[in-house]
Amino acid sequence: MLSDTLASGLEHYRIGPKIRTLRQKKKLGLVQLGEHTGLSAALLSKIERGQLFPTLPTLLRIAMVFGVGLEHFFVESAERPSMAVIRKEDRLRLPDRPGQETPSYFFESLDFPVTDRKMEAFYAEFPAQSKPSEPHRHAGAELIYVVKGQLGVNLEGEEVALGEGDAMYFDSGVLHSYRCEGRSACTAIVVTAPV
Repeated sequence: MLSDTLASGLEHYRIGPKIRTLRQKKKLGLVQLGEHTGLSAALLSKIERGQLFPTLPTLLRIAMVFGVGLEHFFVESAERPSMAVIRKEDRLRLPDRPGQETPSYFFESLDFPVTDRKMEAFYAEFPAQSKPSEPHRHAGAELIYVVKGQLGVNLEGEEVALGEGDAMYFDSGVLHSYRCEGRSACTAIVVTAPV
């Protein structure tokens, strides 16, 4: 249990309301955010309402879903970085569904430390013979560029095959999923932008 002094100090940062604002901006429910972070909707609700303060690893998981750095929760917006170089060795590799034994793909944020971005870019790797990703949708637009291999994209039942060097732009509000095609892994750059 936190002392009153610590709790009061943490309340000043308004971490819970900042998380709620980010979640609502992305039009995610608590359950959806939980699926992306591996945290329960009940825990996220308590954090948003200020009944519980997240640990730094928990806050980092949440921050990564929204593409913001930890400083988003602790620094005034005027002091946040507007540019960053993200080195390959510094990127964090995450599965599409935390806790699943065989992920459909792994992704690495290519712009993670930069806050208040107009888009989000990811390096994605789709292992050979992996299952299709869970169909999902989110507000905005999405661009996929296949760097290596073959990728199948399903847009509300319509299959689109992409090969090395192919690109695809679509409304990400449409239900979509991905699947590695062929016998070798596929890598792609995925860029999403809100409306």
